[in-house]
Amino acid sequence: MAESNQRDVKKSKSKYAKYASLLLFCEQYCCLTGFADLCALSPVYFNGVRLHVETQEKPIFAVRSSNVTLPCHYHYKPQLNTPRRTRVKWSRLPVNGGQETDVLVAIGLRHRSYGEFKGRVHLRQDTPGEVSLVISDLHLNDSGRYRCEVIDGLEDESAVVELELRGVVFPYQPAGGRYQLNFGAAQHACEEQDAALANFEQLFSAWEEGLDWCNAGWLADGTVQYPITQSREPCGGLGLAPGLRSYGLRHRHLHLYDAFCFSSSLRGKVYFLQHPHKLNFTEAVKACKEDRAEIARVGQLYAAWKFLGLDRCDAGWLADGSLRYPIIKPRPNCGPDEPGVRSFGFPAEHHRHGVYCYRAR
Repeated sequence: MAESNQRDVKKSKSKYAKYASLLLFCEQYCCLTGFADLCALSPVYFNGVRLHVETQEKPIFAVRSSNVTLPCHYHYKPQLNTPRRTRVKWSRLPVNGGQETDVLVAIGLRHRSYGEFKGRVHLRQDTPGEVSLVISDLHLNDSGRYRCEVIDGLEDESAVVELELRGVVFPYQPAGGRYQLNFGAAQHACEEQDAALANFEQLFSAWEEGLDWCNAGWLADGTVQYPITQSREPCGGLGLAPGLRSYGLRHRHLHLYDAFCFSSSLRGKVYFLQHPHKLNFTEAVKACKEDRAEIARVGQLYAAWKFLGLDRCDAGWLADGSLRYPIIKPRPNCGPDEPGVRSFGFPAEHHRHGVYCYRAR
């Protein structure tokens, strides 16, 4: 332990020796060029003052369309008597890997947001040293790790907080049947159902909650996996323990699988339309429009089942041409003994059934 502490001290001294040399050069340059006032920046680094940035260690949970605050505070040790001008940068590290992207940069009261976060983020600075990030109208793809970085001259410290969206994962295959989707088509299929491709953590959570599905599907990181709670021969064999079976990374254009989609809470309401007659698919779409709504999508039905407790033992059309119904309390003539969204697949569009509609608030 003593040797480790000595190495840390040597490393710290080396770091500040480099800073001192650089600042000495800057100081001499400033004085020679008439910018002597900038030399005042250096003492804070030579007197043992350190910048500390802190955030919450546990993940923060939220749902789609809600607002969330990612906490972040900074302070100096020892404490400074005079406030310093700092630059604050928030960036996002996606759950599925990939490039770190800027979310917001702020200097004083001026700030700028970027990309999909433009107009949806701002800093909360209610107390000295607070630079928390407020995100409005959360999107399905906002899950990830967020870095809070505070920059003060040569001092640059950061902390990372994780944001997780609560939701529901569901397996999806199109009307053409099993294993018809490459990676891009899987992304598009989920988006069409008011969802997004699930990430590994979301699929793992769904498996922990009991999701068991023996068809492999794309995840957002380009891997192909499937969750098994009851080991059996066609699904990896009896010798494998329950868990997530993985095919690893697959070719995003050539390989074809199903998809695992992720949906979260709704802004509106999903309901079974009370109509005097059974409807074919075209009539079902029209009937929802006449009721000042639209035909519900698969992700919306799953979200209504998961978050709003929608329970209806009547099969109804959905926007993709499939026929499904949600069950919270299993009962006779309503499918298996477990809660879930039941599916009758994709019947011919001239068949007559009920319909589930979605009305936005």
